[in-house]
Amino acid sequence: MKHIKTSDTKVAATAWVYFDDCYVPVENLMGKENAGFKLIMANFNHERWLICAAIMGGMRLVLRDCLLWCMQREVFGKKLMSQPVIRNKLGRMIGAIECLEGYLESITYQMANMDPGAQMMLLGGPIAILKYQTTRTMTLVSDEACQIFGGRALTASGMGKNIENVQRTFKFGSILGGSEEIMADLGVRQALLAFPPDAKL
Repeated sequence: MKHIKTSDTKVAATAWVYFDDCYVPVENLMGKENAGFKLIMANFNHERWLICAAIMGGMRLVLRDCLLWCMQREVFGKKLMSQPVIRNKLGRMIGAIECLEGYLESITYQMANMDPGAQMMLLGGPIAILKYQTTRTMTLVSDEACQIFGGRALTASGMGKNIENVQRTFKFGSILGGSEEIMADLGVRQALLAFPPDAKL
């Protein structure tokens, strides 16, 4: 095994793992032979939900910092918050985050109250779309926050440290648990399963 350094964290346990002439006794198999991917897939919904919840917390932290920064930062004798373009950026961030929060809460309620078998059948597509929209929204929030903080968004310490950290790591969420493109495609394909094939305008 060889550890692989990542830009996110040193404790991620990302590593090359080699199996040369490896034998697994039958009693140590998890499920059926050559069906390991199905076991991984059984946990995808929960993994993707967890990624979305974590990103939501990160977005709220970024929004908080942006609001505080805009209320204290002065440019040419005026608070940054007095600038309409800044309030527009904050409005875009707030609107996107709050809409997404409602979607996350709706799916969370269904996960908590739906039969596990039904969850696997009915929530895979919605959770995929939730993850796609969450990571797309984080891209927007990260970009707007960087513009609001300006040069401080590039500093790894001080008032801009949270924004710098997000700028450096936010793409992890759009890759882990299934890329944005795969999530969008999966969500649409799952929706089409119940869509009448002969439907017309």
